[in-house]
Amino acid sequence: MKKHNYEIKVEWTGNQGSGTLNYKAYNRNHKIIGDGKYSVINGSSDPAFLGDKTRYNPEDLFLSSLSACHMLFYLHLCAEHQIIVTEYLDNATGIMEETKNGSGKFTKITLNPIVKITDPNSIEKANGLHEKANELCFIANSCNFKIEHKPKTIAE
Repeated sequence: MKKHNYEIKVEWTGNQGSGTLNYKAYNRNHKIIGDGKYSVINGSSDPAFLGDKTRYNPEDLFLSSLSACHMLFYLHLCAEHQIIVTEYLDNATGIMEETKNGSGKFTKITLNPIVKITDPNSIEKANGLHEKANELCFIANSCNFKIEHKPKTIAE
């Protein structure tokens, strides 16, 4: 089997002069940097954990990674099955539950793709390909919970 290696840099930028002296003494801001990538991603923590609401948090990025991975496999499958997709938009949602010890985990993610295709006779097949895309998605295969799909396919 092929193995793929990934590298990413995460640089904390939130030292406000006293480091992590206490929980409220530091800012959660950071940069996500990939060598050769177009730009950095400005990150923070969720506002519930004293983060900056204008920046992406790890939970946002996890949800977007899952949604994007699913979309890319779905588009691939549509191309293989001669289904012409002209637009794809996913309004993905996720639930992360905290535990008593302060940790947490995602317990549910629902992908809500709205897909435009050219052939109205392919709507049922197009909707069915989401199941196969989920089976192939690298990120979905790394999760320990079921990913739900509520696709809506429209023919132009």
